[in-house]
Formats: sequence, C-alpha cells, structure tokens
Amino acid sequence: MTVVAEKRAERRVVANVLRGSVGNLIEWYDWYAYTAFSIYFAAAFFPKGDQTAQLLNTAAVFAVGFLMRPLGGWLLGRYADRHGRRAALTLSVTLMALGSLIIALTPSYATIGVAAPILLVLARLLQGLSVGGEYSTSATYLSEVASPRRRGFYSSFQYVTLTAGQLVALGVQIVLQQFLSKPEMTEWGWRIAFVIGATGAIIVMWLRRGMDESENFEKQKGNAQKGTLRALLKHPKECLLVVGLTLGGTVAFYTYTTYLQKFMVNTSRIDAATVSWINFAALLVFVVLQPIAGALSDRVGRRPLLLGFGVLGTLVTVPLLSTLAKTSEAFPAFLLMLGGLVIVTGYTSINAIVKAELFPTNIRALGVGLPYALTVAIFGGTAEYVALWFKQAGMESVFFYYVAGCVLISLLVYGFMRETSKDSVLDKD
Repeated sequence: MTVVAEKRAERRVVANVLRGSVGNLIEWYDWYAYTAFSIYFAAAFFPKGDQTAQLLNTAAVFAVGFLMRPLGGWLLGRYADRHGRRAALTLSVTLMALGSLIIALTPSYATIGVAAPILLVLARLLQGLSVGGEYSTSATYLSEVASPRRRGFYSSFQYVTLTAGQLVALGVQIVLQQFLSKPEMTEWGWRIAFVIGATGAIIVMWLRRGMDESENFEKQKGNAQKGTLRALLKHPKECLLVVGLTLGGTVAFYTYTTYLQKFMVNTSRIDAATVSWINFAALLVFVVLQPIAGALSDRVGRRPLLLGFGVLGTLVTVPLLSTLAKTSEAFPAFLLMLGGLVIVTGYTSINAIVKAELFPTNIRALGVGLPYALTVAIFGGTAEYVALWFKQAGMESVFFYYVAGCVLISLLVYGFMRETSKDSVLDKD
C-alpha cells in the first residue's frame, strides 16, 4: 500500500471512529443525565420522604435499567452479528431517544400518582436495552475498523465518549444551575436535560447512516452461525474471562463516577453545585487519559495496564474513600476523586479491545455484549444502591471493602490471562 493510500485509509478510519463515537457520546449522555439530575427529580417521581430514601428509590430504578442491559446485549448483539454493526448502532440510539422523551414528558407523582414511577421504570428499561446493545456493538465496531497497530488507541474512544457523555450531562447541569434556582430545577428545569438528549439522539440516527460497515462483518455474510447462542457457548472460557475482566472494573468505575456525586453531597456534605464542578473537572482529566493509556497498551500490551488497575484498586480504594468521607473542601475532594479515576483508567481505556480480541467475528458483538452486560447489571448497576443501603444501615465503610474485594477478584483473573494483543482473534478473521 502506498503512502497516499495509507493516509486515505487512516482518514477513513478516523471518520468512522468519529461517527461511531459521537453516537456513543449521545447515548451515554442520555444514560447519565438520569444520574446527574436525580437529585432534582427524585421528589417529582416518588412520595415525599427524607433525601436518602428518595435517592434510594431513584437508585433502585437506575439498577432496574441495568437489568435490561443483558437483554440488550443479547438482542442487539445478535442483531449486530446478523445484520451489521451500523444497523444495530442506529437501532440502539432510537431506543435511547424514546426513553429520554418519556422521562422528559412524564408528569409528577403529585399529578398522576403511581403512574409516574411506572413510566420512569419503563423509560429506564428502554434505555437499559439501548446501552446494553450500544456497548457491545460500539466496542466491536471500533475494534474492527481500527488500524491493527492502533487498536488500543482507537478503542479507547469507547470510554472517551462514554465519559464525555457524562461530562456533557454534568455541563448541562452546571449551566442550568447558573440560570435556574433550586426550586425551578426541582420543579421543571431537569426536564430540559432529557429534551436535549432526545434531540441529540435523532441527529445521531442520521449521522450513523453514513458509517461504513466493518470489513470483518462483510466477510461473514455467508456464515449461518452468526450471532447465535449455540455458537457463543462454544467459547465458555472466553465468556467467563469477560465476566472476570469486568467485575472489578465496573464496580470501581460506577463508584468513582456515578456514586461519588451523591457520596460527596450526602456524606462529605459538600454543596451540590460545588460537587458538579468537582465531577466535571475530574472527569475531564479522565477523558484525556483514555487515549493516552490506550496508545500505551499498543506498545506494552494490555495486561500491564490491567494489573496496575488491579493492584492499586485493591490497595488504595478503602483509604481513598475513607479520606473522602471526611473531606469537606473542594480541591482535596477533587484530588481524591481524580486519584480513583487514574487508577480505574487501567481498566476503562482497554477493556473494550481486550474483549473484542477474544471472539471471532460471527459472535463478536454477542460475545462482548452478553457476559459483559450480565456482569455490569449484577455488580455495576447495583453499586450505588449497595452503597446507599450500607449508608442507611449505618455501615457505610463496609461498601469501601466491597469495592476493593471486587477489584481483587479481577486482579486474580488478570494475573492468569493471556496477552490478547499478541494473539488477537481480530488478526485471524
């Protein structure tokens, strides 16, 4: 291949990565808008009570959304393996748009009673189905269209855009906080965020129509075993490896991102507006770290980064969270949150490519999505609820050990797994 052809091919890779990544950003913006604004809309969907009880209710609905992720990983993963990555990515963003519209337009509990939380649950079920399929298909697509020597770098954009979605949600929250009073935010301001998400999703539906289908998928068009559970079950070791890879990473990720916002308000007693700025700044640095770590994995391999996360996550989690619980100043709280995010970068930056490198093309989206989504549903989606439950029971510090224990289990898996970048199935398709 000539230099000109190589540059043209690389530009095509970048264009496809950007289209896929923008869609991923909007999907995760919609998903995280729920968490970012739950402090304001909890009272709108549930009966009056103390703040922790209402947050428990919204956290429970958050966990319910995660229960749909395995179903989404299966249905949309199967769809992606049978009908193409592009078609599945377009379908997933459509489901997300519908869920956001339902949340934005649902009247409060005071107006329609128990129908309000029922509609909220329905919306989160749709969104859970969407992100369950989005993760598997996006991770598969990015790994398949990436240049072989830069797969770690390009696949890291899975979490760049995932976290950027959370950043945009926090940014919208910060902007609204500047222009609306707290009563206005609680009464109607939070709905603006979900209208923005639904609008963005519609735009992404159009953008994704211009994406190239991956060459790996095109080569599998005549394969009758595409996207079947029977074919997936021929790879039990790889499925179990995905579970082990994901366990500690998903608990740590949702602890340091999703839960810490409530933790700093509810435990550290830092003002909610200040916490939004802390989250925004720490996550911004976290986003920058992802492609750096991804590119590093292309040079040194995936296992060293995973091992670094496992060791530090096991040893540092308890003292870090214990210190943060006693911290009421903004800058020290920011440094502590950032410390946790730096540690978890060893997992987030490369977990998508590691999983994609385990499975053949005919079941890659299903293989990446289903075991991952099951693990996230059981452990990641419940992390916030478990943390709040321990807090309400007066045993908040037990949760810190729970997180460290989950990371330790994954560390054992990292210690015995092979280096996927040296023997990637992607190179054999």
